[in-house]
Amino acid sequence: MFMMPDGENVRCDLCPKNCKIKTGNFGSCGVRGNKGGKGIIPYYGLISALAVDPVEKKPLYHFKPGSKILSLGFAGCNLRCPFCQNWQISQINQRSQINQRSQKTDISDLGRRMQSGEIISAALRQDSPSIAYTYSEPLVHIEYILDCMALARRHGIANVLVTNGCIKPEAAAAVLKLTDAANVDLKCFSADTYKNCLGGDLEAVLDFIRLCRKMNVHIEITTLVVPDLNDSREELDAAADFIASVDKDIPWFLSAYHPDYRWNAPPTDPVFLLRTAKEAGKKLTYVYTGNFSSDNNTHCASCGAVLVKRRGYNADTSGLINNTCAACGKITDIVI
Repeated sequence: MFMMPDGENVRCDLCPKNCKIKTGNFGSCGVRGNKGGKGIIPYYGLISALAVDPVEKKPLYHFKPGSKILSLGFAGCNLRCPFCQNWQISQINQRSQINQRSQKTDISDLGRRMQSGEIISAALRQDSPSIAYTYSEPLVHIEYILDCMALARRHGIANVLVTNGCIKPEAAAAVLKLTDAANVDLKCFSADTYKNCLGGDLEAVLDFIRLCRKMNVHIEITTLVVPDLNDSREELDAAADFIASVDKDIPWFLSAYHPDYRWNAPPTDPVFLLRTAKEAGKKLTYVYTGNFSSDNNTHCASCGAVLVKRRGYNADTSGLINNTCAACGKITDIVI
């Protein structure tokens, strides 16, 4: 469970925060707790959201484009992003106490409990080729998602992880063994911002991205571009340089921020975002923009033909024959 007794306390080794949890309390994520000196996971199997989405909504543009995906959401998160666009579920239970909500059999205000078998059955009923662990931060529920992932693999269903990637190497390796594709939030490229503003660890996220590539997990990266926080030319250039150092063919999504939660900067200027994407495209093969209407077609890196034409979340894959360009025959890295 990545939680070890430490006297009357419990030490959680899941993420770089290394929470030392006193009895009757939770760690920083709000879901991993201590009861009587023993680590507990009272939110195991508690699903805050369940929906069938287009895979492009995750966002994933190079993994089974045009397919649908069963998406699971969870309560809690190990970061404290003041600009969180999903704070209603990511921060919903930070004040919970084990002797109040967490020991109830049914925590109806936070979601409903579902066994891993029920999740697989739901995916099969919906004829969904993939399951996404998403919306809030799934990794703080690692025990549950590992159970779901193992069962999904046995049924031929792909596992997709949408995560902040702020996790320690042992846990990362365990979950990535069962992961087919991941979209990682690279929230900024400043160690100080990660530590002091977000409550995270930049190097842990970079290591997670490197490990995805090392373990042959299909990876795409998203950065929410927040004015006055992570939108300097130097920082965005540094992020592009890092991604290119891992693999220049990793798709990078530059998404527009809108005011939410505790951050009140103006919305990201679409013109600025498009200009930034163009500059990043000098270093990376695939750069997309998100959260506003723009041309996000995927073009062949060899001949420039349209491989996947997109309008909103709809994807036309007629430019592909299996995973090759229909125009020139070049093999692409798109997973069909």
